[in-house]
Amino acid sequence: MVEQVLGERYAIKQQLGKNAGRRTLLAQDLQTQELVAIKLLSFGVDFQWDDLKLFQREAETLQSLSHPAIPAYLDHFEFQTAKTKGFALVQSYIEAKSLAEWVKFGQEFNEIQIKQLAQALLEILMYLHRQHPPVIHRDIKPSNILLGQPSGESIGQVYLVDFGSVQTLAATEGSTLTIVGTYGYMPPEQFGGTAVPASDLYSLGATLIYLVTGTYPAELPQVDLQIQFEPKIHLSETFVDWLQWMTEPDLNRRFTSAEEALNFLVKPGQREKKLPVREKPVGSKVQLNKERDALEILIPAQIEYTDQKGQEHIIIVNNSLFRFRRFWTWAKNNPEHLLLLISVPVGLFIVAMFRIEFPVGIIFIVVFLLGITKSTKLRIDRQQIYLIHEWFGAVRYQIQPASPRQTICKLGFLYYDNRRSIQIWAGTQEYVLPTKDLSDSEIDWIANELSQWLNLPITKQK
Repeated sequence: MVEQVLGERYAIKQQLGKNAGRRTLLAQDLQTQELVAIKLLSFGVDFQWDDLKLFQREAETLQSLSHPAIPAYLDHFEFQTAKTKGFALVQSYIEAKSLAEWVKFGQEFNEIQIKQLAQALLEILMYLHRQHPPVIHRDIKPSNILLGQPSGESIGQVYLVDFGSVQTLAATEGSTLTIVGTYGYMPPEQFGGTAVPASDLYSLGATLIYLVTGTYPAELPQVDLQIQFEPKIHLSETFVDWLQWMTEPDLNRRFTSAEEALNFLVKPGQREKKLPVREKPVGSKVQLNKERDALEILIPAQIEYTDQKGQEHIIIVNNSLFRFRRFWTWAKNNPEHLLLLISVPVGLFIVAMFRIEFPVGIIFIVVFLLGITKSTKLRIDRQQIYLIHEWFGAVRYQIQPASPRQTICKLGFLYYDNRRSIQIWAGTQEYVLPTKDLSDSEIDWIANELSQWLNLPITKQK
């Protein structure tokens, strides 16, 4: 394809790489005279529809990004030649060697340079993971990291390229995940089709281990899936511990974010202990049913009445907070609760006035007592996560739309007004478990069970 012109604009200079139906070419933009990189996806014998999905996702993602260390999106179009046809993605060309090439040519890196490299890549990941929704690279490895010319103690300019495996959590809603990545650099959860921001941290850690050992991570020994690299290196104890932390196979023990990893890289600190296994608190009425493919948590309702300095009354019914200074405002906004509240005196009135042997009024009281017992149920199965309310022990309504199970990406505590709630993110959808009437031990127990079952760490957010 050398000397050919694609899209009536890009003159092909040479091939930069080739991999399973994809080629990367160096070309010159005949309009701007600048060099560009063109990724081609051809419809050949090895073409798969998943390749097209990933290719389109890469183009869409690059269009939304703007960072000096990430190739800039320039153009995309369909192409056809005498031998093949397909799609082309045009990006800015970065004139630098990959980390894999530097190692191949005999370049060695000391601890100071490796820390500089780690810091630069973590700053790039912070930018990606802070996007809405978060952008997860899913294929960080030496060949996808470009370096300018190292000089002295300086690592040089660092770039992260090849977003062909990128995933945005919103893009996965309503679809199945495509398992991508490179063996040896992929964290355990990614083999199951799940990728979260902390998955990129594992891949970065494995890449750094490759640099310090000169050995492909998959060829290093493992104990309980933890890469054993210490005998082959001479690094400071704190940096070794940091690398182990980055490559923890258990998400509960890995860094939860690039920002956290960077903070501990710059200012090493003591690693937190693994989340302890907690038993259900004695006397708890929370029901938790856990199976291999489904987890269900039922939080019963309670009633509470308080008076704040005589100025405002608060009624907490079924874990819902209703504040009112004017009864009419409350009644207008909550007619169903008004009906339940007046059912008791109405029932007593019927009993007293008509002296019915079979007190029909008692029915009103029963309706009230059952009605206020509105429980909250969280259910996660193989297909989806959803949160529902149950009235009268049977009538149900869904609080918010269900989300696909594979989009669950974050679990944490949400702190507000000195109260703590359990928060689950599934793509862009937030699910908050009402914990107002639960004790701290019950909240910790539920969070621990969710963390263990979902294989997600618990984060804290103000």
